[in-house]
Amino acid sequence: METINISIVEDIAEIREGMRFLVNQTPGFSCVSVYTNAEDALNGLPQDDPQLVIMDIGLPKSTGVDCIKKLKAQGCTMQFIVFTVYEDGDQVFEALSAGASGYLLKNTPPDKIISALRELYDGGSPMSLSIARKVVASFHTPSERDKLSSREAEVLNLLSKGYLYKEIASELFISTGTVRQHIHNIYDKLHVQNRTEALNKVYGNRQSSHKM
Repeated sequence: METINISIVEDIAEIREGMRFLVNQTPGFSCVSVYTNAEDALNGLPQDDPQLVIMDIGLPKSTGVDCIKKLKAQGCTMQFIVFTVYEDGDQVFEALSAGASGYLLKNTPPDKIISALRELYDGGSPMSLSIARKVVASFHTPSERDKLSSREAEVLNLLSKGYLYKEIASELFISTGTVRQHIHNIYDKLHVQNRTEALNKVYGNRQSSHKM
């Protein structure tokens, strides 16, 4: 059986040593290094070259997320699984965006941790159930644009390109009055008062240079 080399980055001694024990007493696993902060991990992990890294987020100075970002930027191929108490959406997506492939909460039972590490090694993205639900829910949250009908979206898109009302009417083969009604409906659905607010809500800071 091939040995899977694992490194641990955790500042709480009890958790760090418990995790090291769990890894080392599992056949096929070997803990090759442990770190108490992101700075030391950033320097040491490229030399240790583990296949998997168990990374805490709440470290003393730089966060675990920052450490992952920097190691990924260096071209490190090790896979990261976050092991933390944080389960709010921002922390989850920040960690995943940084390059973590898994996300476990610290109340995860030992057998589930081992299963998650094997899944990570096999190319999976293991997550605690509550975290997986947050990720799935994020894809079900409608965007502001989804609130609009297809015709309203067309009108707003032309507004974003700087078209005048009469130009929108000509482009879509509708009357100027109909354009105004669509725009009224857009403002109502987006809960905004004017074109600039509507464009900012749907497109961010993208605005046209034309005036109505």
